[in-house]
Amino acid sequence: MSLYTTIHLHNVLAAREADYAAWFDGKHREDLARLRGFRAADRYQVTTEQIMPDIPQPWRFMSVYEFDYPAPEIDLPALGPLLAEARDTGLIDDSTQTERIHSYAMYSDWVSSPNHRKDQPFSGVSIILANFVPGREAEYHKWYDEVHGPEVTRVPGKVAMKRGRLSDLQIEPRRYCPGSDLVFCAQQTDDLLFTVRDFSARARGVSPSWVAMAPRSSAGSVARTVHYFRKISGKEFWPGGIAYDGDLSVYPADFAQPAK
Repeated sequence: MSLYTTIHLHNVLAAREADYAAWFDGKHREDLARLRGFRAADRYQVTTEQIMPDIPQPWRFMSVYEFDYPAPEIDLPALGPLLAEARDTGLIDDSTQTERIHSYAMYSDWVSSPNHRKDQPFSGVSIILANFVPGREAEYHKWYDEVHGPEVTRVPGKVAMKRGRLSDLQIEPRRYCPGSDLVFCAQQTDDLLFTVRDFSARARGVSPSWVAMAPRSSAGSVARTVHYFRKISGKEFWPGGIAYDGDLSVYPADFAQPAK
């Protein structure tokens, strides 16, 4: 069996957003359930809170499909006609050719931190379309697995991470992807601004928690884009609060207030 994740980055015509939501949580889920290896699917909307606010966010929505395929070369293409249905029925707004479908062979399943409340759904996810410096792939993976992954998922509200490599198997339409690797991080927080700000503060060594991240590995290319989304599909949602296996009282009351 092989773990695969497909992300569908897209826009929806404003007049059809309710139709898309009904299709995704109705007929689409029923069709997905018949695919071999299907594990989960959720839909997300881009957030105003972003760790790198200057990076363009060309997609309002992202759907994430997770599989454990018996035979990826046979099973992955079966997802294509299901995604094409939204396009064929006019639900997708691709007037500027922004739609992207990228499939990844995952290096592992979710790796959770002590923050993770496994009996509760994610509140949202972030993705990095990432790259490593040529010739330094082993160093890049070692840094993520042993250093960066654990420190990122200990940030208040961040709870799990998994990563993957862009697959040779892809679904049409095949369009440019800026990263060879996917960094997929899960959140459980109702205050994403707090989570994003403490992530930045820990990276700069100024977090009120006194936790400082290690210097970023030079094996990780700066050619990357980062995108945060909140969960908008299904029947179960994060009940509230910030998942954190630590002391939130050390943070000042105005820590997550918008800058004036």
